[in-house]
Amino acid sequence: MSVSPLPSPSEIARIRRQYFVMIASVFVIDVAMTTVFCALTGEWKWMPRNIGSSVVALLLLNFLQARFLFAPIGRFLQGEGQFEDIQRRMTQLPILSARNVGLLTLALWTFRFQVPLFLPGEPPGTTLADSISTTVLLGFFFFTYTYFLVSDYLAQLCVFLFRHFGRNLELYFGSYALKLGVALLVIAVVPLAAIVVDMYSYDGDQLRTEILIDIADSLFALAVAIFFVIRSLLRPVRILTRGMSKVADGDLAVREPVTSNDEIGQLTSTFNHMVEGLRERARIRETFGKYVSESVAATLLQQAGDGRIQAEARDATVLFTDIDGFTGIAEWLPAETLIAAVNEYLGLILEPIQRHGGVVNNFIGDGLLASFNLPLANDDHAASAVAAAIEIDRLVSDRTFAGGVAFGTRIGINTGTVIGGTIGAGDRLSYTLLGDPVNTAARLQELNKAHGTRILVSDATRQQCDGRFAFRSIGTVSVRGRAEPTAIFSVGDRAAAAAAE
Repeated sequence: MSVSPLPSPSEIARIRRQYFVMIASVFVIDVAMTTVFCALTGEWKWMPRNIGSSVVALLLLNFLQARFLFAPIGRFLQGEGQFEDIQRRMTQLPILSARNVGLLTLALWTFRFQVPLFLPGEPPGTTLADSISTTVLLGFFFFTYTYFLVSDYLAQLCVFLFRHFGRNLELYFGSYALKLGVALLVIAVVPLAAIVVDMYSYDGDQLRTEILIDIADSLFALAVAIFFVIRSLLRPVRILTRGMSKVADGDLAVREPVTSNDEIGQLTSTFNHMVEGLRERARIRETFGKYVSESVAATLLQQAGDGRIQAEARDATVLFTDIDGFTGIAEWLPAETLIAAVNEYLGLILEPIQRHGGVVNNFIGDGLLASFNLPLANDDHAASAVAAAIEIDRLVSDRTFAGGVAFGTRIGINTGTVIGGTIGAGDRLSYTLLGDPVNTAARLQELNKAHGTRILVSDATRQQCDGRFAFRSIGTVSVRGRAEPTAIFSVGDRAAAAAAE
């Protein structure tokens, strides 16, 4: 998911206002429950008192507390501070908002039940047990309702921050199992508990009235609460399911917003990291896939869980190729034709290297560097490299490339202890071969020009081929960096080489 431009002031105001509107909904529910009570009992004289106290507690004081809670988030939305500074407040926003509303509800209904006790001529309308249980149950209900309501808002806020800032929650304090348990408790137990208390507190017509009030209030309140409970619990699951479906369809560019502060949110974050890893591995697979077969790339990736192939020193054979007289050809051949011809040439010589178990480590201008037995195991690496070189020479000699140009190939092969590993930093990584055998192979490739040969191999390579090819001694040469002269050989019998394959 791409990051949108930073939010406009109107978008910030809208997401901020949405939180306050959601918080204010508890006032609407309380007014609705009070209206139901007055309608069923005919006690409309209590309506002004109840509405007034609700305005003070659930509208005014609740707004001030909500404004305090949202202040750090609002400052971040306006470009002040870091995302890390508001993560804790964001992930705790549902529980803190619910705590404030729950306490205000307890205070509000305690006030409502106690006022008649101090008014002359106004007998208490409820028993002490009913008033206490109603106050506690309503406090618990409004706490739970607010928690799931703000959890639903948190999901929308997280999507907003993800879309505009590319940031996701990384702190998780909630428990999905606890949320589900509390939701079921409120839905199933609170209405029954209220009715049971009424049965032990009243009788006759008043009992029927109290039960009717409880049922009516419960149906209305629970319908609203269940809506937000379902949204809060299922939205993160749906987002995660959507992301998984995209990955199953081959879309590795997906990244989903973390919209909850519990195990589902943590699972979504883990999913994003998993997809990021798959995307990185796909990138490595694609990169290696340009040089080796798909099966070879998969083998290499098994060795490179973090995108880096472990460094190691191993007896291996190195093959260098170059185009003979390329500088002169490049002077007269048009640029587009030259590039097309080189690409065609490299594509042609790549296939024999792959088929004989080699791995192309690097393209160097008009040539390439390939290795056998590093990083991919190849016990017969010397013979494989020579067989691949003979086939390359035969393929190149028998054809022309784009623009009708013919290329001659010079190849140098050497065997010895080679160090291979991933070097670089960040996303700029490259698998590189180091060691004297690499330098010697490059030098042998150059010496083809002086000796009029196509393929030169070192004595170390020749000895490991066990007589399977017909080698012709060229003599010894001095290689830069080595004290002892190096014996070199050309591969003189193509038919024997072909038979040896």
